[in-house]
Amino acid sequence: MPFTLLQTDTESKARLGRLDLPHGTVETPIFMPVGTQGSVKTLHPDDLDALGAQIILGNTYHLWLRPGHELIKDMGGLHQFASWEKPILTDSGGFQVWSLAKLRKISEEGVRFQNHLDGSKMMLTPELSMEIQAALGSDIAMLFDECPPYPCEEKYAAESLALTTRWARRCKDWVTQNEPRSGNGRQHHFGIVQGSIYADLRAQSATELAAMDFDGYAVGGVSVGEPEEEMFRAIDNAVPFLPENKPRYAMGLGTPPQILEMIGRGVDMFDCVMPTRVARHGTAFTLDGPIQIKNLAFARDPRPLCETAHPHVARFSRSYIRHLFRAGEILSLRLLSFHNLHFYLRLVSDARQAIANGTFVSFKNSFIKRYLKQP
Repeated sequence: MPFTLLQTDTESKARLGRLDLPHGTVETPIFMPVGTQGSVKTLHPDDLDALGAQIILGNTYHLWLRPGHELIKDMGGLHQFASWEKPILTDSGGFQVWSLAKLRKISEEGVRFQNHLDGSKMMLTPELSMEIQAALGSDIAMLFDECPPYPCEEKYAAESLALTTRWARRCKDWVTQNEPRSGNGRQHHFGIVQGSIYADLRAQSATELAAMDFDGYAVGGVSVGEPEEEMFRAIDNAVPFLPENKPRYAMGLGTPPQILEMIGRGVDMFDCVMPTRVARHGTAFTLDGPIQIKNLAFARDPRPLCETAHPHVARFSRSYIRHLFRAGEILSLRLLSFHNLHFYLRLVSDARQAIANGTFVSFKNSFIKRYLKQP
């Protein structure tokens, strides 16, 4: 069993766990920096090591289109290609087809679409998604699914879910027949719970996927435009139907308070482009909420970005980093990307410590109260 549940909080559903993967051990709850093209934007792999990143995420859709999974396989797999020795999770490509493809047609076979790079016609099927991820050699491969939009009618959500479940069986069949490897071990596979905002569909999806006995389970179709309360509800409607002895992953979210709320609901794994994306536009996360460093208010501010900033960034003042942004210096992007990922990784590290100490709920409430400037 790759996942070991070490401790469950007595006042919430927060969990402390360990995930043993072919390229290393991951302590949960964990945040995974997103390396869409096989690279976490602006950062060197040594930076990620310095940050304490245990696992990063790669994007199946983008790496399939460029440079191609066969090339990456010939270069020794994604770990060697990207010079990253620790675990990697790859998503299935389904979300990118949903969000980026110009024209797409969903059928039982898969999704036919025009790719966003040159408009050429492509076809992605459950089997091809598994084949691509096997070639990449990721430690965790996600099953191919359809991500329904928000809002959508219950009839559409039910039909979409039924298709995702059939695709999950095809993914499992392909994996059983091909037994893909990662490093010195087997590749692990996570099913994706869908069902939009409908409680009975979420429960149905989680139950059906759990019966297929995958290595872990994700809750997908969240953070696609729905209100925050619907996002939390989707988690609440899925988690009770997932096995306790398998890791749970909330895909593509979120803000620091959202991550703590999700941990309190029994979620173990997270990823989000937000830390590096907003960093490139001048936003830095602090214990007192996000700040826009390009604002005039920081022109003469001698303080570091945050009192918990990593020494790599704490040596620079807010004033200096603002100057770098206004001057168009690339160092500004690197410093804020490094800082924001450190903020997220420290957040989950502190959450792990709080769970171990039996103080998670008070830690969560205290953090959120300060971050959101609540009275």
